[in-house]
Amino acid sequence: MKQYAKLIKQINKVTTKENIKIDELMGNHTSFKVGGPADILLTPKDVNEVQALIKICKENNVIYYLIGNGSNLLVRDGGIRGVVIKLCKINNIKVEGNKITAESGASLYNVTMAALDAGLKGIEFASGIPGSIGGAAAMNAGAYNGEMSMVLESTLVVDNNGELLNLNKDEMELSYRSSAVLKYGYTVISVTLCLEDGDKKVIKARMDDLAKKRSDKQPLEYPSAGSTFKRPEGHYASVLIQESDLKGTCVGDAQVSVKHSGFIINKKNATAKDILDLIKLVEDTVEEKFGVRLSTEVKIWGEDK
Repeated sequence: MKQYAKLIKQINKVTTKENIKIDELMGNHTSFKVGGPADILLTPKDVNEVQALIKICKENNVIYYLIGNGSNLLVRDGGIRGVVIKLCKINNIKVEGNKITAESGASLYNVTMAALDAGLKGIEFASGIPGSIGGAAAMNAGAYNGEMSMVLESTLVVDNNGELLNLNKDEMELSYRSSAVLKYGYTVISVTLCLEDGDKKVIKARMDDLAKKRSDKQPLEYPSAGSTFKRPEGHYASVLIQESDLKGTCVGDAQVSVKHSGFIINKKNATAKDILDLIKLVEDTVEEKFGVRLSTEVKIWGEDK
């Protein structure tokens, strides 16, 4: 850690010691439950700390990464060099009329429950997505014929100069699993949703129905990052994988789920290498059989061991 001595000294002036972890295993911070250590993991408590920490990293030419709940992330076994800023403590949710403003670390589940409590509809599709609202806005997350672009009004971000920008829906450049946040490396601070008045009983019934569908069709009992692959144009990744006879295929403790072939799961003690090798096997096999090259929806960071 000698190379970070100056950096850590500056970080200590911005945030408290309980918000700073050294050589922290990323398997403790991702839904896959795999991943080597991050040199430095920070959990700032508010937007001012986020801005200050980003500025410190930039001034010291230290690469930094932002995560929410780590639910769409695979970290390699060698871990991450540099700084990881985890936004889990920035998670307030405010309801005003038909609008909800949620800080980036708020879970999608808590945001959807706040909408239910307020009798607001439109965000039910996200109730079972195991991520944060910041990550959902960044990747225009979606499920069951809904996606963030349908309900997002604006997003407060920190730009690459450490300044706050409020991006409206058009400025967010939302497309399939992408946005201006990913394109330009912004950091989401909060998201404002515009919803519609609804009947609480109807909203709850919709959420319950989607929860049952997820439980019936998805391997929620195992660590994973949700759908591993993006939907290729004109196809469904899960169908291509299943028709390639890959359902149940294992590399080490990584497996193409027998319940839903679009999911790669950690059966017990998979390494990131197991998961990456299985991803490549799936990509190569599907391409050979159908001439379609799958691409991952899950983000892959870090170094090999």
